[in-house]
Amino acid sequence: MPSRESYEVHKEEKSLVQKAKREANQEDILAAALGMRMGPQKPPATFWQPLKLFAYSQLTSLVRRATLKESDRTPRSEKVHNFKVHTFRGPHWCEHCASFMWGLMAQGVKCAGLKSEGLYRISGFSDSVEEVKMAFDKDGEKADISVNAYEDINIITGALKLYLRDLPVPIISYDAYPGFIEAAKLTDPEKKLEAFREVLTLLPPSHGETLKYLMAHLKRVTQNEKFNLMNAENLAIIFGPTLMRAPNLDAITALNDIRYQRQVVELLIKKENVLF
Repeated sequence: MPSRESYEVHKEEKSLVQKAKREANQEDILAAALGMRMGPQKPPATFWQPLKLFAYSQLTSLVRRATLKESDRTPRSEKVHNFKVHTFRGPHWCEHCASFMWGLMAQGVKCAGLKSEGLYRISGFSDSVEEVKMAFDKDGEKADISVNAYEDINIITGALKLYLRDLPVPIISYDAYPGFIEAAKLTDPEKKLEAFREVLTLLPPSHGETLKYLMAHLKRVTQNEKFNLMNAENLAIIFGPTLMRAPNLDAITALNDIRYQRQVVELLIKKENVLF
């Protein structure tokens, strides 16, 4: 007759096996939702954490919007986007976003972190991320995001992602969202590109300029893939739910759209020089 100690050990081992099976099943479902093809050798556990967080953020957003009254769903904080041209440094930026995107990507990421492993995938310390965002809200271009102030580049990239997520209307606007999803479903490469060109014209000019600038930056990130291990697909998994948010409250549809959100952003990065 087995001892109580051996029984407890067996019980614990059985529990761990069942937990591993549940997690594997959840990962298979998430991979299917993203339209990802998984080989026989599955990625490490660290690969799944950001995907789970983004799937959770999608559901959280839907639940939050579902609790609002209809009159509250239109963001009152939305401002008209108004781009200015900075003749010395070149790029456009949005009045609503101040110089936030330009400052983070040009001063921070481009100078200090394009070769940083896991760029945009690894999260920075949340308090520091919020601190950077508040600094840009307050001081604009004068905000100090140098390596002396923030040695961890993941704090800078985290602040950019947070800022984009907090926009009252996503960069790929609600009106243009259905067109992008339908374009992503096309199988013919030429027809898909043409559909993307057409739906890009549906974006408000300021959103189009912001998207163009961001995709050019992400393309530069992929050009350093051998160092940062971030290709267009990896970046699209991260930025898809950030740049695109389903305009309806149907949770099933929103989850099914995750794979197409990824495909949209992946194509925008890969074909950045053709589409913009």
